[in-house]
Amino acid sequence: MFPTDPVDRPAVIELRQYTLRPGRRDELIDLFDREFVETQEETGMVVLGQFRDLDDPDRFVWLRGFPNMAVRHRALTAFYGGPVWAEHGSQANATMVDSDDVLLLRPPSAGSGFAVCPSKRPQASAPAPDRIVSATVWSFPPGRSDGIALIQDGLLPVLRKTGPAPLAVLTTETAHNTFARLPVRTGENVAVVFTSYPDESAYRRHLAEVQAHPLIRDEVLPAIGREQTAAPRTLRLAPTGRSLIS
Repeated sequence: MFPTDPVDRPAVIELRQYTLRPGRRDELIDLFDREFVETQEETGMVVLGQFRDLDDPDRFVWLRGFPNMAVRHRALTAFYGGPVWAEHGSQANATMVDSDDVLLLRPPSAGSGFAVCPSKRPQASAPAPDRIVSATVWSFPPGRSDGIALIQDGLLPVLRKTGPAPLAVLTTETAHNTFARLPVRTGENVAVVFTSYPDESAYRRHLAEVQAHPLIRDEVLPAIGREQTAAPRTLRLAPTGRSLIS
C-alpha cells in the first residue's frame, strides 16, 4: 500500500472578511502567507484558504478551520498569545480598517464541508492559481430551517447537475463564541455555498444556466425569496498562491 496524505475535515470554520487600508492588500497577503500559515496550524487549526476579493481591491477574505469549539479556543489562545503574533501582529493590524466581519460556520452533514491536505500546500511565493472561487451567502431568520432546507434539497442538486459540484456547503455554527477577543457575527442563520471555477466565464455560464433552470426559476428561488431576510451575496474570490482552496 502507498502512503496517503492526511485529509483535514474541520467541523468548525471561520469565514473572515477584512476591510483594508487602500492599497495595502498585497502587503498583508505577503505577510500572511509567509508568517501566519504554518504557525497557526502548529496550534491545532488549519488555514483553509486566502483570497483577494475580485470586487473590492481593499478586501481580504480567508477561512480557517478547527476540529471543534474546544480546540478553537485553545488554538486561538495559543496563537494570539504567542511569539509570532507578538512579533508580526502590529504590522498586520496596520493594514486593516475592520476585521470583525466573521461568520462562524459548520458543515450541516457528513461530506458537506471542506476536505483539504495541508501537506500539499504550495510554498511561500508560489504563483496564484488562475481560478475563481465563489462563496454565496444566503441569510434566513434565526432559528428557522426552511430556507436552509431549500438550499440543500432544491438548489444544490441543480448546481451539481449543471456545473462543478460545490466545494463545500456550510451553515451557521450556533455555539457561543468562547474566544471573545475575536468577535463573530451573532444572530445569524446562513447557508454558504462555495464553488470553484477555472475562470470568470465558466462562473457566469454556470450562474446563467442555474438561474434559467425551470425548477430553480419557477419554484426554488421564489420559495427561498419568501424565506430569506436579505438578498444573497456572492463573493468572487481569487485564491492566493498558498491557498488550499482554489
